[in-house]
Amino acid sequence: MIKLCDIDLAATGKLPPGFTDKSGVGVHYVDAFIKPMNAALPDGTRVACKRRGLKVNLTVGTKKGFGLMRRIELGPDPVVMLKACLEEAAKAAGVQLQVTDKEILLAP
Repeated sequence: MIKLCDIDLAATGKLPPGFTDKSGVGVHYVDAFIKPMNAALPDGTRVACKRRGLKVNLTVGTKKGFGLMRRIELGPDPVVMLKACLEEAAKAAGVQLQVTDKEILLAP
């Protein structure tokens, strides 16, 4: 596993109900969480993660995958929804993604 980035701890400040969010899925938290994921691996491979509505696209080099924020299946917690969404996107892209308390690790 290669360290992709550190987790932005300020992103948790954008979780509802402390931060007003009309989306119901915590889009402000999601955007703040995935922003540091747009980086390059030590070997030069570009990693990009973007949110489009309820869909999160993950691109690692030429591999692409997406996941959906599933509120009905997983419940109203944006942290749980995002974790499941990133796992789904990584699986579709054919990579492994591990989110720890402080960093995000990637195995291309």
